[in-house]
Amino acid sequence: MSTDTSTDLATENPDNPGRRAEPTLPELGALGSLRFVWRQLTSMRTALFLLLLLAIAAVPGSIFPQRNIDAGRVADYIAQHPSSAPWLDRFGFFDVFSSPWFSAIYLLLFVSLVGCIIPRTKVHLKALRARPPRAPARLSRLDQHAELTTDLSPDEALAAARELLKRKRFRLHSHDDVSLSGESGYLRETGNLIFHLSLTGIIVGMAVGHLFGWRGDVILPEGEKFASSAGTYNTYAPGPWVNDEQLPPFVLGLDKLDVQFNKVPGKGFGMPREFTAYTSLSPGPGQPATPESVSVNHPLTVDGADIFLLGNGYTPVITVKNAKGEVLYREATPFLPQDADYRSVGVIKVSALPTPKQLGITGFFLPTAEPTFVNGPVSLFPDTENPEVALSIWEGTLFPGNAPQSVYTLDTDQMKQVTKADGSPALVRLKPGETYQIPGGRGSITFESVKRFAGLSVRTDPGAPISLVSAILATGGLILGLTIKRRRVFVRVRPVVASAGGPDGDQATPATVVTIGGLSKDSDAGLASIVDALHDHLAERKDRS
Repeated sequence: MSTDTSTDLATENPDNPGRRAEPTLPELGALGSLRFVWRQLTSMRTALFLLLLLAIAAVPGSIFPQRNIDAGRVADYIAQHPSSAPWLDRFGFFDVFSSPWFSAIYLLLFVSLVGCIIPRTKVHLKALRARPPRAPARLSRLDQHAELTTDLSPDEALAAARELLKRKRFRLHSHDDVSLSGESGYLRETGNLIFHLSLTGIIVGMAVGHLFGWRGDVILPEGEKFASSAGTYNTYAPGPWVNDEQLPPFVLGLDKLDVQFNKVPGKGFGMPREFTAYTSLSPGPGQPATPESVSVNHPLTVDGADIFLLGNGYTPVITVKNAKGEVLYREATPFLPQDADYRSVGVIKVSALPTPKQLGITGFFLPTAEPTFVNGPVSLFPDTENPEVALSIWEGTLFPGNAPQSVYTLDTDQMKQVTKADGSPALVRLKPGETYQIPGGRGSITFESVKRFAGLSVRTDPGAPISLVSAILATGGLILGLTIKRRRVFVRVRPVVASAGGPDGDQATPATVVTIGGLSKDSDAGLASIVDALHDHLAERKDRS
């Protein structure tokens, strides 16, 4: 017998007669591999992972300066980090939202959601048309069940159960004469599908806004006008499919910027109370202007573009002249606030000089200057109670290598600070109307006056309505998915003969045993109340009869 067994084993595994051969698994092949990859990509776990990955991939966009927003800051960062910045630039960290890797995650998430939604929609539509399943033979095995004996006939008991379950919006079907099946909660899966469809809609809306939307920011001093075009914005970020020639050609003038600060001593001293920009808006050049106001959270809308008031500050009017008294520079120069008291920094670049050396002036504007400067240039209040500028002067090459620069920074790598006769730095403090003579016969600097400026942002986002509607639908779908429970309730009836006492002794009467069972896909505290309600309803019908 042992010889026969060895022979059988040897037949199964010729290479090792003492062991049984390992099973041979079928090869997937190219089509099977593609099907496996598709199923992994379209699983809900993969969609959630890609959504998290997309959020992580967006983080570098808030850490590193972006080229489409401020090319000057990108150039400054590359110059300050010569070893790491080229690698960051090579991998698209300065154009995160246009980089291939971010677009790949974005598209994979879209495909994953669509691939997950389509089969689930087919299954859900099939379930909506399907009948509730047949009632199990033994309902007492279900988690929620009840049983009672009634003198109603089987048909009357089923009719009473049908009446109550219909009121509770159960879809009902009888597979035979002794059972009733009910099912509810189809809106739960409908809500889940709406939620995932809405997520897809949000992604589509963001894509539409990115491709066809644009944003332009401008600093507009009081008394000046601004004509909308791609070249007139301080920063301009168009979408890849935006035609710059189709921007709305409106003209906006800032008549007055009304800013109110709290002057009452106490906890809220110096806090802003109101920001309102009074403007004149013309739909296009040569067209009549109408007075309009812009305030925080109350934008203007013109030709589909929204104009927001994002910030405000001061623009000291500075005049720079050469030794001959010729005006080289005269502008209302924006100084950007750095703290709640509007201690502001700014840069003046004077390139129109008859000498090879150019002038760069940088420093602070103080709306209410602390006069002693014991702690340096400090403002005590955000309003112009005691305006003053504190400046330092540099000369040399303003734009080394003709690299782009931010208008609010001064590259001093190829510049030297202007000094006085004793060799100390030439530091300038001026109040409105005062003039400072630059050492070495270089000319003069005059602080003429102070104006306010409004920081305006003009935006169009054609994908915003899609994203808004999708977000509302996603909220509604999420509420449906979380609050509605998928429930099944079954009723079985069984006729019996019951004995009842009478004047002639025991008397046999017909009766019906009703068994009720409830089943829920998830934990459902309300299922027991439905089973109990159905039990009580049948018991009441028994009492009435």
